[in-house]
Amino acid sequence: MQVKQQTLKQPITFKGKGLHTGLQVEMTINPAPVNHGIKFQRVDLPDQPIIDAIADYVTATSRGTTLEKNGAKISTLEHVMASMFGMGIDNALIAVNAPEVPIMDGSARAYVEAIQEVGVEQQDEDRWYFEVKEKIVYKDEESGKEIIVLPDDHFSIETMIDFNSKVLGNQYARLSKIEDFAEEIAPCRTFVFLHEVELLLKNNLIKGGDLENAVVVVENEVPEEELKHLATLFNKSSIKMIPEGGYLNNLELRFPNEPARHKLLDMVGDLGLVGYPIKGKIIANKPGHFVNTEIAKVIRKMAKKAIMKPDAPEYDPNKEPLIDINGIRKILPHRPPFLLVDKIIDRTDTSVVGVKNVTMNEPFFVGHFPEEPVMPGVLIIEAMAQVGGLLALASVPDPENYSTYFVKIDKVRFKRKIVPGDTLIFKLELTEPIRRSMVMMAGKAYVGDTLATEAELMAQIIKNKQ
Repeated sequence: MQVKQQTLKQPITFKGKGLHTGLQVEMTINPAPVNHGIKFQRVDLPDQPIIDAIADYVTATSRGTTLEKNGAKISTLEHVMASMFGMGIDNALIAVNAPEVPIMDGSARAYVEAIQEVGVEQQDEDRWYFEVKEKIVYKDEESGKEIIVLPDDHFSIETMIDFNSKVLGNQYARLSKIEDFAEEIAPCRTFVFLHEVELLLKNNLIKGGDLENAVVVVENEVPEEELKHLATLFNKSSIKMIPEGGYLNNLELRFPNEPARHKLLDMVGDLGLVGYPIKGKIIANKPGHFVNTEIAKVIRKMAKKAIMKPDAPEYDPNKEPLIDINGIRKILPHRPPFLLVDKIIDRTDTSVVGVKNVTMNEPFFVGHFPEEPVMPGVLIIEAMAQVGGLLALASVPDPENYSTYFVKIDKVRFKRKIVPGDTLIFKLELTEPIRRSMVMMAGKAYVGDTLATEAELMAQIIKNKQ
């Protein structure tokens, strides 16, 4: 089943403080067309420059992720990016009137709830996933931080954190499927250790930080005088410790392992900078923005290569075919010179892979063209349809008594000439379950690793007249 790209049904506007700048920020997430991706637009700058939300433009990762393109920057974007990834938004233009995204309550909850309220709109183009095919490892030897990416048929992520903290201890969080992001991960707030607060303030950071948008972790008992000083820093009349210690101001955690879940949230946002949704299992030990974005860069490079080199079916001519030409003749009614598939090398309930060897002996080369032999595009589609027919007819108990007939051909693209000596490898997949004898398929034809032709086919299974 092909999954379609998605965008928002209507714009959403947020207003809040920037965590580090303290500026009042207005940000609007706008719907965008297919294949647009996620982009930020600095509407407060001359010419309103646009920054693509991709790992290529990461320039800083201290206390948040920063992107910069042609001198324009956008910072602390990981929570809104996590919301885009977690809610399945492929295309959006995020207009911001400041160099930083609003922190809101320190989590992604406000973004997710707003997306749920306005709804998402399915678009006409298929979503492309980066499917992890091999183990990927990134390790920072100095810090011991490590991220492992493993092949899987869906996205999942596990995080383990260890800050050598008697309050936090070692924590573990897991997101088994992206559909659980809104409920299990989005509400989890950023956290900071009390001993870091004054240092951050002295370094001109967290100007917009307060006890409403961060969990403040306290390792040791704090004297009353220091609590008064902290109240002044946070512009509060008073600050208290929870009775059992560990956090400031009677703050109730939303989950017992909220810090670990927030680290997972950050990682989802940073992985959103790959630019494509991922099918793979992520295991992260002590994740942080630096290692997150480094693995995102590695995955993005692999994804770009995968797009340039389509995922062609593997073909080993030494292996016995699943169905040879004699088996094909028993199923399909076609006969030479119009039988355009030589063998089937793979077939499941929803897909099929077939092979057509193109030789100079093909009768159509006599006239198409005598001095420049090229296989006609209509015959490439016909060969593709015959392979698809062998998938469709597998759904009936006596396929020799049925035929498939074209109902519609759509989105046909020819990307490479097919000439004598080429071996065409066709892969067709059902885009919908077969209902009432109607078959919807997406087909691709490859020569080696090169995509030569693609099309969407609709056919009907009809019983032959006896």
